[in-house]
Amino acid sequence: MPTFMFATGIENSYPTIQLPDGSTKRVDEMEKCGHYDKWREDFHLVKELGVRYLRYGPPLHKTHIGPGRYDWSFADETFRALNDMHITPIADLCHFGVPDWVGNFQNPDWPGYFAEYAQAFAERYSWVRYFTPVNEIFIAATFSGLYGWWNERQTSDVAFVTALQNLCKANVLAMRSILDVQGRAIFIQSESSEYFHPEGPDALYQANVLNERRFLSLDLTYGHPVFANMYQYLEDNGMTRQEYNWFRDNHVKANCVMGNDYYITNEHLVHADGTWSAAGEIFGYYVITHQYYDRYRLPVMHTETNLADSEQAPGWLRKEWANLFRLRQDGVPIMGFTWYSLTDQVDWDTALREDKGNVDPVGLYDLDRKIRPVGAAYKKLIHDWKDLLPTGSFSLMTSDV
Repeated sequence: MPTFMFATGIENSYPTIQLPDGSTKRVDEMEKCGHYDKWREDFHLVKELGVRYLRYGPPLHKTHIGPGRYDWSFADETFRALNDMHITPIADLCHFGVPDWVGNFQNPDWPGYFAEYAQAFAERYSWVRYFTPVNEIFIAATFSGLYGWWNERQTSDVAFVTALQNLCKANVLAMRSILDVQGRAIFIQSESSEYFHPEGPDALYQANVLNERRFLSLDLTYGHPVFANMYQYLEDNGMTRQEYNWFRDNHVKANCVMGNDYYITNEHLVHADGTWSAAGEIFGYYVITHQYYDRYRLPVMHTETNLADSEQAPGWLRKEWANLFRLRQDGVPIMGFTWYSLTDQVDWDTALREDKGNVDPVGLYDLDRKIRPVGAAYKKLIHDWKDLLPTGSFSLMTSDV
């Protein structure tokens, strides 16, 4: 019987941003957090915690160097070490950015190129079984196509829908190409779980629209029918009926675990003018994940959480764990839990939009690789619960090979 998937991750975002002087720069979190120099130490820290599963992937922009061209040098070293150390990777193949030669998420050719990359990865590292092909599609499309923060830096519904479609298509094509060479692959889709609260009755309609739009990335990925208003929204902003039906006909939902990410920033307050602002935690992970589970009926993993307050973080860990455990007691098939990430991160206080080098104290370890209180608390939580939470009879979750 497989064990519960206690996990952490090594942050590997790499979007491009625009600097104040008008130039662009790629934000590489692995570089900012020192992982390229300290990856061996980082893997030993994973073992020190008692963690068996690691959300981890090679930097796409350094690895996929052209159509059909790959530089596996860093991935060969790191994935060999993970295998030797018996750390099970959940391979994170695309995290908020694409290689320079691709351009950005508006490029309709990228999904095909990415599927080739995913298949090449699966062939080279044939022992890897767990994958997150494209991380947080909703966030990537929103920040790149709607907010104008990353990559294409556009601010329109057309750009959002285009990015969303290309990200979802890349995700599905990658899953299918991985299955061609790794028939036992399981896909843990790490996706932001959101909720929009109306500030008053005059914001109710817009909040309802946004609460349908939050599902679009998973609706397309899993071939789930959307409501009429969302179908009209997609069609009005460039998606054809044929393109929409492609997702219905090509999804691989049966091989998926739904990963739900939850942060204190995931709930929003919608105002009468249609704008929204941070609401803080109102419903929390338990309520919102129940909504996602009721919609898709898939096994669930809590794939990301943290708190940017090192003193309060152990309390946040206890609360998130309590939410997850209550879901499991209610009969939701819970596969695992993740504190994200292993180390502190840099410049997430501005969603990576500003290159200031601000350290966000969200890690199990700080950037000197010293354990934080939440790291000690997570280590104890794993020790206390690791033998008491089998994942049960879920057929996809057979033991690792």
